[in-house]
Amino acid sequence: MAELQVPRQRAKAASASDRPLVEVSGLAKSFDVSPPWLTRVLRGQGRLRLAAVDGISFAIPQGRTFSLVGESGCGKSTVARLLVGLYEPSAGEVIFDGQPVAGRRNRARLQAVRHRLQMVFQDPYASLNPRMRVADIVAEPIRAHRLIEGEAPIRRRVGELLEQVRLSPGDGVRFPHEFSGGQRQRISIARALASEPDFIVCDEPTSALDVSVQAQILNLLKELQREYALTYLFISHDLAVVFHVSDYLGVMYLGRLVEWGPAESIFTAPKHPYTRMLLDAIPDLEMSGRPRAPVAGEVPSPIDPPSGCHFHPRCPHAFDRCRIEAPQPTPGSGGVLVRCHAFAEGKIA
Repeated sequence: MAELQVPRQRAKAASASDRPLVEVSGLAKSFDVSPPWLTRVLRGQGRLRLAAVDGISFAIPQGRTFSLVGESGCGKSTVARLLVGLYEPSAGEVIFDGQPVAGRRNRARLQAVRHRLQMVFQDPYASLNPRMRVADIVAEPIRAHRLIEGEAPIRRRVGELLEQVRLSPGDGVRFPHEFSGGQRQRISIARALASEPDFIVCDEPTSALDVSVQAQILNLLKELQREYALTYLFISHDLAVVFHVSDYLGVMYLGRLVEWGPAESIFTAPKHPYTRMLLDAIPDLEMSGRPRAPVAGEVPSPIDPPSGCHFHPRCPHAFDRCRIEAPQPTPGSGGVLVRCHAFAEGKIA
């Protein structure tokens, strides 16, 4: 394989640092899910709003991976779309490299940095245009952001990107349906890299793939991160995957972060009852015999969430305060923040 050529501005990757590249403050997003107007009038109903994301805050240092985990419907993918500007936030802000980019007033700023924000979607079968050749799919961000002028240089760059994700430059003449799921996800990664991003949102990029292919894609993402000091928001419901890729971890439940901080601290000594239940659902391959409490019950409707702490109907440690008052972040050991009244009052360690 020929030696890869990268654009001059990306040839020297900055090393990872503790400086936040992405900061999220009080981010919220709600959707109007009301029935049609006439139906509401006949039934005497008001508008219904679904709070997909309910005031979350976190920061991702440059060159690091922050993972979001939680059950389906907890708001992870909504957070992903908010961070790359696909959704308009209902409240809060997103700060990228020191500049706010969320909100209508900041659309010009978002446009100026859009090529530095990219996303790899969950379904490699739906995220690629079936009528475009692979070379055109990968070249689309280059042309859209005018990063390279001239068709010949663009074709060379596309070939380099395909090689970088372990495909052949000759694959550029083929269509997406001619590739396997893992190969299609590699094409998606090449397309994301084409705009020379600093921040990539990976929205469950391996959930639709076989286990052996998952490992290949995860290894590729980590390799690219080391080479270019890429910053990732990694979204998954698979804690085993998250354990291997994360520097920082956020656990979401019904639109709220319930525990977040360094991943090692959370995996070693989880504090929130929901985090403990999620970790107990991982198969105990070492057969340690430790007591386990798998996740019980159903996630309530986000249209009508429980009062106070959203988790209290399923929590074995819930008491009266949990049903009335929403918990605030409480610092724990190892730099972890926990939203739990029982933890704040010392009822659980």
